[in-house]
Amino acid sequence: MLQISRRRCVASMVGGAVAIVLGASCQVSAAQGQTEAEKRAAKANLAKDQWLERWMKSASAKDAVGALYLGRFLDRIYFVDKPIAWRPSPAQAGTYQAVEVPVGFVTDLASVPRVFWSFLPTDGEYAFAAIIHDYLYWTQCRSRETCDNILRLAMADLGVSNFTAGIIFRAVRLGGQSSWDSNTKLKAQGERRVLVQYPDGPGIRWENWKKRQDVYAPTDGHC
Repeated sequence: MLQISRRRCVASMVGGAVAIVLGASCQVSAAQGQTEAEKRAAKANLAKDQWLERWMKSASAKDAVGALYLGRFLDRIYFVDKPIAWRPSPAQAGTYQAVEVPVGFVTDLASVPRVFWSFLPTDGEYAFAAIIHDYLYWTQCRSRETCDNILRLAMADLGVSNFTAGIIFRAVRLGGQSSWDSNTKLKAQGERRVLVQYPDGPGIRWENWKKRQDVYAPTDGHC
């Protein structure tokens, strides 16, 4: 079953919100000609409309933030051209904190083995959530379980199907420890992942660019 994201829900209901406002105005102007039963029904409908408006405002607070703009190296490695973020709903704020991915963060999008690319492409509809997850796994400022749970929540916000999201979530829970440990080792060896200078041509590989010492942000990987 496709889980509809709150952003899509809100977008699809813009016309409905206009109709709600117009309907409320008509109810007020015609109130004198209504029976008591009709007035009670109109009042109940208005209360439902007000609840819907509050729900829309609350739901839209939990969403992926920022359009996805990427640059690419020759070897299928990408860097974020504009900052992106994920924010929890008010109900989740006590458990999860917002994630802010800075400009220049380097990612491979979804880390899917090549054999599965026809079914789960690295740049699928979950790519935004995968970048959020990549950043969490790189900085390691939260527990791995928390990082994986945020991936799941971000995929839900993007409307990724329960089936696809479930496969990806189970995969990172089962196999993510090796990536986590690899990042720990690479950071200890001095590798960095947030750029302030980008390639000036299409034929540059990340494997070569990352060897430069003058292209990174000073706060790379810090919590």
